[in-house]
Amino acid sequence: AEVVAGGMPGVVEWLSQPLGQWVRLNEPVRAIEQTEDGVRVTTDQAHYSGARVVISVPPALLARIEFSPALPVARARLAEQSPMGSVIKAVIAYDKPFWRHAGLSGEAVSHGLAFNTVLDASWPEEEGGALVGFFDGQAALDYADADAATRRRAVLDSLVEYFGPQAGQPLDYVDYNWLADDWARGCYTGVMPPGVLTTLGPGLRQPCGRIHWAGTETAREWTGYIEGAIESGERAAEEVSRALA
Repeated sequence: AEVVAGGMPGVVEWLSQPLGQWVRLNEPVRAIEQTEDGVRVTTDQAHYSGARVVISVPPALLARIEFSPALPVARARLAEQSPMGSVIKAVIAYDKPFWRHAGLSGEAVSHGLAFNTVLDASWPEEEGGALVGFFDGQAALDYADADAATRRRAVLDSLVEYFGPQAGQPLDYVDYNWLADDWARGCYTGVMPPGVLTTLGPGLRQPCGRIHWAGTETAREWTGYIEGAIESGERAAEEVSRALA
């Protein structure tokens, strides 16, 4: 498998470079007002005006933005009924990818162990080895309020079951509880329960006046993945270009 050297943050930083000062961090949007002439976006620090606006936040966070006029009921209900999935991610480092030497792939999936999805995330072998994995679904909910030491113990116990005692002696360990992230509220994507897409789905990508929708949940292909997020951004940019033509 191919991976991005340094992880996906490097891709985001590279994409943001041409935008320079126009990228504003730590400045959450609180309100969006549509007028006959354009849109006015209010953040904690400033007001911004423009012709159109593209929103790509997870559906579960949409209720934190005050819209004037209000969003169509169906579009607001779609967001309300699309909670984020439940995921805690961990990366575990070793001095070498010992599982490869044992003829194992480093991949594991379980319906019983807490750390229930694991993949080989090793860099070149001479630099060491790493496993990456997740508490997915109910397992993430079970450990969402646990302390870091408890989660670590559950991860290592699961890895020992998968790959043997060497897995219990890592060089380093780090995890991230996406459920506790106030600006994500979970991972990997918004989850639509039965009936939501069939009844409210037509509004998923439909612009609401001067508001356009992006984000992986709105992708036409690869929904829930980074590829889907990129596709949705390209589609939203095309919509805005046509609207301004």
